[in-house]
Amino acid sequence: MSDTSEKTPAGPYRRVVLKLSGESFAPVGERGISMQEVLHIANQTYRAQQQGVQIAIVIGGGNILRGAQFTAGNSSIQEATAHYMGMIATVINGLALQDALESLGCETRLTSTVKMDGVAEPYIRRRAKRHLEKGRIVILAGGTGAPFVTTDTAAAQKALELGADILMKATRVDGVYSEDPEKNPHAELYRELSFQQVRDQNLRVMDSTAIAHCMEHDLPILVFNYREDGNIERAVRGETIGTSVTSHTS
Repeated sequence: MSDTSEKTPAGPYRRVVLKLSGESFAPVGERGISMQEVLHIANQTYRAQQQGVQIAIVIGGGNILRGAQFTAGNSSIQEATAHYMGMIATVINGLALQDALESLGCETRLTSTVKMDGVAEPYIRRRAKRHLEKGRIVILAGGTGAPFVTTDTAAAQKALELGADILMKATRVDGVYSEDPEKNPHAELYRELSFQQVRDQNLRVMDSTAIAHCMEHDLPILVFNYREDGNIERAVRGETIGTSVTSHTS
């Protein structure tokens, strides 16, 4: 496979970090892993990569377990342990996504910040960047490798470490709303927001630490609906979809 660094991207981005929640690996309202859902994401990601963009993917583990479910009123599992369990869940999701992508002919690398040499490479920034330059889709599992940190924050950190042009958060709704659109059908969809507006209005984009990282380093965020087929491709081409969060709005 030739280096994607030799290709001219079809859109404005050379390198992107795509944040996927664990819930995207299961049908709405269900848990576990549905390979039909995983293949839907893999197909979109494969087609997006054909646009000449380098793609790294940060994944959550909420479809398998969330650390919080073991901490509320349960003193037998320490909170830090629960968070490590969640990190391992992201590696399980990473294995599923890796096989789905490779079934389509993609060359991939699964990396983990939690040492798991039998199934994943250790995450090393320079090595991950070289994989991207060689045209491989890099799956970034294990969060930050530390407890008490969300995979949203991990995605922001990895996007900054890898020199991504944008952080894309794939969700099951069309973008950022004034309220939860699944509870209030009259909620307003924002097309553009500034980081300051997100903080002032306490909007549910990403967690506050992730927003702070992106705001400090002027890294734009795009929040969009991955369930609509083709939206990952549209996002990497720079088409107007979802909600754009930047330092300044037009």
